[in-house]
Amino acid sequence: MNTLIQPGTENLQRRKEILDFVESHEEFRDPIPPEFLTREDRVSNNARKAVAMTDLAEAIDGSDFFGEGIYYQNLIMGRDLHGMSLHYAMFFPTIQNQSDDEQLDEWLPLVVSRAIIGTYAQTELGHGTNLQKLETTATYDAATKEFVLNSPKITAAKWWPGGLGKTASHAIVMAQLYTQGKCHGPHPFFVQLRDLNTHMPMKGVRLGDIGPKLGINGSDNGFLLFDQYRIPRKNMFMRFSKVLEDGTYVAPKHSKLGFGAMVFVRSIMIKDQSMQLAAAATIAVRYSSVRRQGEPVPGKGEVQILDYQTQQYRLMPQVARAYAFMFAAYQTRDLYLKLTENLSTGNTELLPEIHIISSGLKSLVSWETAQGIEQCRLGCGGHGYSHASGLPEIYAYAVGGCTYEGENLVMLLQVARALVKVAEAVKQGNAKLAALTEYLGRRGNAKSSFSNINNAVPRELIHDFEHVAREQLFKAYHLLKKHQQSMSAEDAWNRCSVELAKASRLHVKLYLMKVFFQKIEEISDSTLSEPLNHLAQLYALDLISAAGHEFLRNGFYTDVQLDAVRDGIYVLLEKLRPNALALVDSFDLSDRELHSVLGRRDGHVYENMIKWAQQSQLNQQEVLPTFEKYFKPMMLNARAHI
Repeated sequence: MNTLIQPGTENLQRRKEILDFVESHEEFRDPIPPEFLTREDRVSNNARKAVAMTDLAEAIDGSDFFGEGIYYQNLIMGRDLHGMSLHYAMFFPTIQNQSDDEQLDEWLPLVVSRAIIGTYAQTELGHGTNLQKLETTATYDAATKEFVLNSPKITAAKWWPGGLGKTASHAIVMAQLYTQGKCHGPHPFFVQLRDLNTHMPMKGVRLGDIGPKLGINGSDNGFLLFDQYRIPRKNMFMRFSKVLEDGTYVAPKHSKLGFGAMVFVRSIMIKDQSMQLAAAATIAVRYSSVRRQGEPVPGKGEVQILDYQTQQYRLMPQVARAYAFMFAAYQTRDLYLKLTENLSTGNTELLPEIHIISSGLKSLVSWETAQGIEQCRLGCGGHGYSHASGLPEIYAYAVGGCTYEGENLVMLLQVARALVKVAEAVKQGNAKLAALTEYLGRRGNAKSSFSNINNAVPRELIHDFEHVAREQLFKAYHLLKKHQQSMSAEDAWNRCSVELAKASRLHVKLYLMKVFFQKIEEISDSTLSEPLNHLAQLYALDLISAAGHEFLRNGFYTDVQLDAVRDGIYVLLEKLRPNALALVDSFDLSDRELHSVLGRRDGHVYENMIKWAQQSQLNQQEVLPTFEKYFKPMMLNARAHI
């Protein structure tokens, strides 16, 4: 199963080699567990490791950023980022994808050699997902052949970019392009922020750190304001759109060509989120095998808490989700690579489809990952609340994905806009449906034939979910059309937005279910396909159970069928119990990656809880100054009056 997930024996061997390399280098070790460090020390420690990590980057295949690159970084940085995180995740790929040949020749060597450090400044204090309303301006001055960058009001301040606060010397800045008196919308610009010798901000640039956050505090996320700051004309990215010397604007051939970098980041996010859920599930399942609680049969000893159905019901759906998300991440990666190849020849056909599915996956996967991690934490009882479990940090790291790179509900409504267009085309009878939406043009049975999990086949479960997803979309579509007759298009959309978001969620869940079952069809080894099929069935029935009301609508399911779904979940939990540990061990997560006392592979939890606690800085002295300063006077005073 390891080789299927990673995938391949060669890749699995490379992971071991990279792990051995990282663990053999003193430069990558933390002085104490990072959770005991102050924020300043954490930022400093991460900066030290980031430089060492990139100094020694010859240990990995730099062209395999999805695989070796991210794995190498995660082993070293843990669930934290550093000042150069966006240098590689956004700055580098944007320069590769949006520079013209001349710009590429000038900028790429600086980026690769780390002669400059970059970040990506898009989100503003007053605007995030709504890019069209960004307030930072870039006005072209034809007399000097320069762009003038300006932050006209406080809400135009760039806010959140990683590394912007204290590390980055340069940024790709998204700003509203003005030339010849006309605004052409947001465009990216290559901007120097700090002097390369002193690292002081350039004149006209104000920036700094935004302060502590829920998680990822080793990264100096920053703010940025411009005061009539000038940059050369050539610093506008000009692969797709251009501003000529006289100020003439040349539009791109396709309005969404610049979305490639965004899809790239979302592709990485989906894989990363799946691994965070996999880590949480691994910790919880392992600990549930170590922890013993209750004695159902007197005199027979306490039992593993994983033997309780309630614990299985809480944890095994999270294991199934992790697998589903991981398989979807690999498919999205392949689609992105195909898109990149097509864009190089000017072919944009795949772009709308990939943009929509990546938006939907980003939203659904990040939300369900955060909820799943919390279930895993609760499944570990009181110890799950301790940083020793690793679960608080996993949650704090992963939950940020619900808002960065697009707020989740906004992403779902973007998906809904595309689905409404498809519904409109289907209604008019002129739909040319892509593979991801072809089910919307079909009419299924009015009643489901599902009877029980033993007789169910994947196609039947998929058809049932297609029916519900299709019904929800057309329900939302007809509601939208109804409201449009009595109000503006914007008001009608807002009035239907909850139903539209539901349609988007069901569409994305259907995609995840299909990908999961398709993956199993590719497997010839029954020792793998059987437990995976149980997991995929559990995933499907869990989705159906959660949407039970929709399945009962218009009698598509009966109460008896919905009860069979519930009973099927219990049957699958029992079938999966013997393989529970093997399924999470198959994620191939080392103790270094998990960074969890509860999830140790050797199961030696309790003695290592004591060792972990002893590293607390509070334990470096037996009596704290707080005793002499505060508690001792209080206690003496109280005793004197007894």
